[in-house]
Amino acid sequence: MPRRIEVVPYDSNWPRLFEEESAKIKKALGDNCIVVHHVGSTAVPGLCAKPKIDIILVAKNIALIGQDLEKLGYESRGEFNIPFRLGFSKRGALLNVNLHVYEEENPEINLNLLFRDYLRNFPEALEEYANLKLNLVAQDSLHEKKNSLFSGYNLGKDAFIKKVLNKAGFHGLCMRLCTHYDEWEVARTFRQKYFFDKVPVVDPYTWTFDHKDHLHLVFYQGTEIIGYAHIQLWKEQRAALRIIVIDEHLRDQGHGGYFLKLCERWLTQKGFKTLQTQASPAAYPFYCKHGYTEMPFNDPDGYEGDPQDIDVGKVL
Repeated sequence: MPRRIEVVPYDSNWPRLFEEESAKIKKALGDNCIVVHHVGSTAVPGLCAKPKIDIILVAKNIALIGQDLEKLGYESRGEFNIPFRLGFSKRGALLNVNLHVYEEENPEINLNLLFRDYLRNFPEALEEYANLKLNLVAQDSLHEKKNSLFSGYNLGKDAFIKKVLNKAGFHGLCMRLCTHYDEWEVARTFRQKYFFDKVPVVDPYTWTFDHKDHLHLVFYQGTEIIGYAHIQLWKEQRAALRIIVIDEHLRDQGHGGYFLKLCERWLTQKGFKTLQTQASPAAYPFYCKHGYTEMPFNDPDGYEGDPQDIDVGKVL
């Protein structure tokens, strides 16, 4: 049986628990700590919530915080579906914390603050969110994770969260690993529309959606998915960019270059040394503009690309 999700009435002790824990974090990290924010439902007075304090820590260098947080009892949870984020948790009889660590200016920080502040300022939105959560948690099937990193309860809140973020004016550019049903649907649509309809064939590589060496990323502008990328991880610290695309109506605005830069930076943080691709003649100038040079593709799987494609790569 899946572990049941618990949603409890608002507890007036939650702000105090946050303040006490944030003081410990600031002391442990010293100058590496820029600011600490109380976010999530426990940061909204009057809102029911899972009894876990959500904290955002903004650090100068997130690569240096692991040992300091371990001394406070935190365990690393990885980034889940959000690149450039480190997740930690602390569990105890009196305090449960989910800690989300970002470097300064990451748009995910503003996303969380805008959502929190909107609920604080608009009681009707708070009530709608509370009713939604109570409805979702009452459904036994939504406590399970079905082919996802997250439970049906968490996925079921997505439409409401996007609606609030739109009203709050969130327009940040964010990259995510495909997790939600809507993200996988966009991945399927972009792949078929922009690549396989041109052949034309039905996408023969959807099996990669469930393969550990294939990463599928979506690129958001606010709450709208405007881009998609498929990256394959190879041995010897090489990675292959199988697909990268921006939705047609938003091209020629710099989004493709920025999305590519995020992919490169993320792979670099994971220890990869090169990113390679097979560029069509039309895409070749784009890659040259962003520092790619001709480099043998050497596909270890032996797949043959289009004879017109040009093998290019970049040392990260």
